[in-house]
Amino acid sequence: MNPVQHAQISQRRRGGELEDYIEIHALIDSTKMLCTDNRHRILHTFWGVQEVIIPVFGHHFNNSAGKNIEVKDLCEKDHLLVDFHHRFIPTLGDFVAAMQDIPTDGLAKRLEKFHCEVIDDPTLSATLLSPLSVTGQLKSLLITHNSWFINTILPLMGKSDAKFIEFDITPAMFFNPMRFELWMDNGMAVPLSALKLQDLKVNIN
Repeated sequence: MNPVQHAQISQRRRGGELEDYIEIHALIDSTKMLCTDNRHRILHTFWGVQEVIIPVFGHHFNNSAGKNIEVKDLCEKDHLLVDFHHRFIPTLGDFVAAMQDIPTDGLAKRLEKFHCEVIDDPTLSATLLSPLSVTGQLKSLLITHNSWFINTILPLMGKSDAKFIEFDITPAMFFNPMRFELWMDNGMAVPLSALKLQDLKVNIN
């Protein structure tokens, strides 16, 4: 589905105009320009909503009909769950687990130097380091420490006035070696994070 189709879902459910929602859905899907298959869906996660979408759009907004809309609920029900056929919402850890054969030698020292010399802001550093906090995997930092995230996402979030920071780590460096998992393709399979929930549902039924 594309952002317009997701915005149409939001409009039917919540009223207002298409334009009330399309920018949110477009940002969730903006990673399509980084990876042309469904491996791109790194923002289709609770991490993506909490650490990227909400900082850009806020927790709430009023649509053109005057109705208060919760951004988290909108993202989850009108986009993430829809794309995964209402079976699950993957975690960032599910995507990081598929990031195979990515060398991390010297990465920690390089990023520490980058934070000291370029970022030098504890709040901004916390945002950039958040993938490590939720996954425990050093390679997860490539999701935020790349030319796209630093020069496009951070300014959108209002957390960085600096633009066009030269950074030679590109999104292709983690997307290209990332395995394609069936769960990424519209919920055809279940990711590791949802396996126990799937088993529980089976046992209950």
